[in-house]
Amino acid sequence: MKPLNLASVNVNMSDTSKPDGRRRRGEDNRAKIVEAMLALIRDGQYAPRAEVVATRADVSLRTVFRHFEDMDSLYREIATPVELELRAMAARPFKATDWQGRIVELVSRRSEGFERLSPFRRAADVHRHGSDLMAADAARFAMVTREIMRAQLPEHLRQGDLIEALDLVLSIESWMRMRREQSLSVKRAREVQEYTVRRLLEGVR
Repeated sequence: MKPLNLASVNVNMSDTSKPDGRRRRGEDNRAKIVEAMLALIRDGQYAPRAEVVATRADVSLRTVFRHFEDMDSLYREIATPVELELRAMAARPFKATDWQGRIVELVSRRSEGFERLSPFRRAADVHRHGSDLMAADAARFAMVTREIMRAQLPEHLRQGDLIEALDLVLSIESWMRMRREQSLSVKRAREVQEYTVRRLLEGVR
């Protein structure tokens, strides 16, 4: 799977046409820290210490905390490319012309996106119970994915049992459970989700 696009990370530096050397170094170091954090999470280190991030980024520990006051703020920073990835996934045009076809198409689309995003969600889950910021990010992610799906439904189906069932089946939690606890391959997990969605939509108009 392709990695997240690090070029999309917002480094939160003010723009200048000719940044001085100190500003340029600061921008470079901040980007290196964020890239190191993303790389560590992709490697399966969901709760790396600041010292490990500093070593991976080849900067001092002091530099890490100069740019990020705590690890929460660093985790919050990496939520930016994750959310951009989700919104890019939603913006791709559908091939299906009917709403039922678009909902089924979401299975394939989300299996691709969730597979890339799962390491970052696991990292967030490690910290969300002790962090209001991470809990808010998880809640926003659930809301955004729900609204992406909800937008494809006819108006009269945007509330009720069907949307709740679809929201559950097409959630990242469902995907991660099939991939980890049920040990399903990407292909098999996608097939199970598609089967479930088609059964839910049977006879629905």
